[in-house]
Amino acid sequence: MSNSPSTEPQPSYVKLAMRNMVRKGNTSLKHFALTAVGLLAVLVGLAYLTR
Repeated sequence: MSNSPSTEPQPSYVKLAMRNMVRKGNTSLKHFALTAVGLLAVLVGLAYLTR
C-alpha cells in the first residue's frame, strides 16, 4: 500500500460518522439507546415465545 496523496480517498465514512456523532452527541446517544432497548426486547420476546 502506497501513501501517495493523489490516490488518497475522500474522508472515510467512519471519520464522517464519528464527526457527526460528536456534533449531535445527545441525539445519536438517544437513538442508540432506543435501538439497544428495542433489540433486547425482541430477543427477550423471542426467548419467551420459544421456551
